[in-house]
Amino acid sequence: MKIPNTITSSAEDYLKLIYHLQKDGGKATATTISRNMGVKASSVTSMVKKLASMDILSYSPYKAVSLTPSGNRIAVEVIRHHRLIELYLKETLGYSLEKVHDEAEVLEHFISEELEERIDMALGYPKIDPHGSPIPAHDGSMEEREQMPLTEAPVGKPFVVSQVAVRNSSHLGYLVGLGITPGACVTVVDRKPYGGPLFIRIGREAQEAIGGEMAQRIFIHTACGEETP
Repeated sequence: MKIPNTITSSAEDYLKLIYHLQKDGGKATATTISRNMGVKASSVTSMVKKLASMDILSYSPYKAVSLTPSGNRIAVEVIRHHRLIELYLKETLGYSLEKVHDEAEVLEHFISEELEERIDMALGYPKIDPHGSPIPAHDGSMEEREQMPLTEAPVGKPFVVSQVAVRNSSHLGYLVGLGITPGACVTVVDRKPYGGPLFIRIGREAQEAIGGEMAQRIFIHTACGEETP
């Protein structure tokens, strides 16, 4: 879909963040949005009221906001731009995995619908971005696969990494350095309680420690050696 010209880059960022907060089961409150975007709560309230007046957000004072169907479509389109750009940067221009997110954050707001379609066609209409996240189709649909966070993996069983939902470039660079990328085989050797670190093996390499919060953003699906459904 073509994003209306009345929707600014800043507004797109708000819609995308609210989409992700809702998808992750969180509440898109002014405080949460403020913390994630690094802006004052008063600025968030002002933008939220503006977007509500455009019928792309549902808003009531002192309550979490939610996307309207129109707002959801715009958010998904921005995500489509972002993930196609990430894949194009990696596959065509040779960008490393840890660098594609920051570049796509800028470019996602400015590509035309024609360029989006040409990128999609050039890449062979892909369904997964370099991080393992689903790329929305032109109609907004996304193919979600069954997966679970690494924190829930049974100890001693090797699994294939399906998605690395980490966007901070330094954190992602650390994981890439360890070899934790989509398609890698990882085994949880031990885990500490109460959100403590996980001790994992990547392939046949030596054991490494991963913080519980970071491990929560690493997803796995099939056991290594099994055919992907």
